Amino acid sequence: MGLTARIRTRDGWAVSHAVVTVTNMSGTQVLRAESDAEGHVHDPTPLAPGAYTVIVTAVGYAPIASSALVTASSRAEIGTVVLARQSGTELPPPGPWTIDPAHSSVAAVAQHLGISSVRGRFTDFSGSVEIAPAPDEGTKSRVEAVIRAASIDTGNAARDEHLRSPDFLDVERHPEITYVSTGLAPAGPDRWTVHGELGMHGVVRPVDLDLAYLGTAADPWGGTRAAFRATAELRREDFAMNYNQVMQAGIAAIGTTLKVELDVQAVQAVQAVQAVQAVQ
Repeated sequence: MGLTARIRTRDGWAVSHAVVTVTNMSGTQVLRAESDAEGHVHDPTPLAPGAYTVIVTAVGYAPIASSALVTASSRAEIGTVVLARQSGTELPPPGPWTIDPAHSSVAAVAQHLGISSVRGRFTDFSGSVEIAPAPDEGTKSRVEAVIRAASIDTGNAARDEHLRSPDFLDVERHPEITYVSTGLAPAGPDRWTVHGELGMHGVVRPVDLDLAYLGTAADPWGGTRAAFRATAELRREDFAMNYNQVMQAGIAAIGTTLKVELDVQAVQAVQAVQAVQAVQ
């Protein structure tokens, strides 16, 4: 009996202290519950059969409302409710931002033997984001990043050494992987497409990033941080990485495509800019 729900952010994190309010068709509140540290809501209060409105609110997130139908079981199973940041339909405030490697990750996923995935990450990278004021944010905003190719880490030393070899990244000849944006286009609520050029293994190709802006927040050190999640899919052959082994069944040992997953925190660099301007 009662109400159950899971409250999550767009990238799957639990939202604690979210408030779930249930009203009947006359607008009378019949139940109010709060999510726990894991984003779970469970209130055993039985609900009479009928139609209800469920409203979910949380500090820093846009409220969301949905309908729920309670049957003779007196139970309302809302399922997973996804909340978007209130500032999610915008970009961060204009100005320079610096990517914080300690709170960011650059990961890649490749298929292995056609049945499972191998995940890897780069542990050494840096980058910057420049957000232009409206209405030029799409044409003048820029993203630049540099990844040290030798920092690849898949959790297996032998495999990592092979990935650093000329069969793949060839880190001796091409020590850096670079990305430079060329444009930014809205792709829906909270989402943008970043057009840019990726340089890897001595080859430069256009690569688009599917970007979700997750919002901004103050950090404990007096700064402002913006969070992003971006994904892309690459073909290894586009970057002259054609090594593979074919098994007896004709299945490639290593997938020909690579999924890139970026979780990025950027720190606003306004204070640094102001300091430089004061000196000038």
